[in-house]
Amino acid sequence: MGAGSSSEIFKELCFCLLTANFSAERCIEIQRAIGDGFLTLPEALLAERLRELGHRFPRARARYIVEARRFRDSLREVLESFGNSRELRDWLVREVRGVGYKEASHFLRNVGRTDVAIIDRHILNLLVEYGLIERPRALTRRRYLEIEGLLREVAEMAGLSLGELDLYLWYLETGKVLK
Repeated sequence: MGAGSSSEIFKELCFCLLTANFSAERCIEIQRAIGDGFLTLPEALLAERLRELGHRFPRARARYIVEARRFRDSLREVLESFGNSRELRDWLVREVRGVGYKEASHFLRNVGRTDVAIIDRHILNLLVEYGLIERPRALTRRRYLEIEGLLREVAEMAGLSLGELDLYLWYLETGKVLK
């Protein structure tokens, strides 16, 4: 896992909480602007800052961040206690309100785990375009894991980690590498 205190790791979790149904680029700007405020701001003030900074869901995201603070001081230890990234991702989805499989995978990637896939609309678009999947109506846990399994097979054939593959696919679709 990458270096960083529990507080720094927690701020990365906050970033990933903000990215659900919102632009990652805008979330990077918001993360820079709020900084340690993720650790300390009361919920109402955090929601107000998120609103001022243009987040689409300021009240809900502030609530999720404040609720997640129960892990602020222990998050590094929690991450280190799991050898298996998939089990850790399941734990994050179960324990951190507002975190789904995509956000949990994004968080794990950003803290140094490369053995899970971030399956977002860009990755789905490419897989549909190349006829590898039919567009799912909803990305349930079961469907997410099926698509991740397909990506894992492609990554193995290409000699890449799952993280390298989905970053490459994301870049193909968006022309950008953000984090």
